[in-house]
Amino acid sequence: MIGGIGVWELLIILVIVMVLFGANKLPEIGSGLGKAIRNFKKSTSEPDEIDITPNKDKVEDKSDKDA
Repeated sequence: MIGGIGVWELLIILVIVMVLFGANKLPEIGSGLGKAIRNFKKSTSEPDEIDITPNKDKVEDKSDKDA
């Protein structure tokens, strides 16, 4: 048993999913779920990106030079 769910419960859930989505859509759903999990793991393990937005002072200086 996995967290209180037995084999029969998993089989019933699988049958319901196959009826709702069809056998052709299951690989697409699985690959989308795999990509989502992979991206989530990647985003939690990588450091935060550097913010490269310009400061307000630098933007004002540039507009003064253009005039």
